[in-house]
Amino acid sequence: MTIEAILATWPAVELRAAGGFTLRRGAGGGNRTSAATLDGMSGDIPAAEAAMRAWEQRPVFMIRPGEAALDADLAARGYEAYDHTRVLAASAAPLAGADPERAFFGDMRLRVLEEVWAPGGIGPERVAVMARAPGPKIYLLGRHGDRVGGAGFAAIHGDAVVMHAVEVTPAARRTGIGAAMVRAAAAWGRERGAGRLLLAVTQANVGATALYRGLGFEEAAAYHYRRAPAA
Repeated sequence: MTIEAILATWPAVELRAAGGFTLRRGAGGGNRTSAATLDGMSGDIPAAEAAMRAWEQRPVFMIRPGEAALDADLAARGYEAYDHTRVLAASAAPLAGADPERAFFGDMRLRVLEEVWAPGGIGPERVAVMARAPGPKIYLLGRHGDRVGGAGFAAIHGDAVVMHAVEVTPAARRTGIGAAMVRAAAAWGRERGAGRLLLAVTQANVGATALYRGLGFEEAAAYHYRRAPAA
């Protein structure tokens, strides 16, 4: 349920079934909102491709554990593998401990958060994903002295708080802001009965991986994407 929680809390504009896949219309919300996922043991790739192209989306598939055959089939069709990603998980109880001097949360998105997100590539389309995500959900703000040092988003799915869009400003890096936002999310989730924290981080993001490992997160799942050759 870990990857399912990641997808459920970062939702697409629209879902539809085609060729044994669940397709997502992303509207610029990133890979998670645009990638097709296999529903069973096998699927009709051309049918899924056609449906995604009808949305004017480049065909993208998420490859999850146990889907080696799909991965190989897409590779044979010239699909490029990219964004190898780990889903990390931790118990919320040891982390729960919000420090309002470092980070706090609220149910309203502040414009200042968008100013932190934008340099990291989290623009209006991805902010719209957060707005349509089902609740309970919160926006996280990290404080660096008298300035905003970080921004994030979290939502609950099942027994897990799932964190997304965690960004720390260059001036606030290595000051504990990221950890403070994680602890704030854990505290918020614990109050609502969530026992786990989940987040996804690409393997290339070594700094973030080190931060989360240091907080006790462990790998719970992994996935990557394959995209169609450029037209």
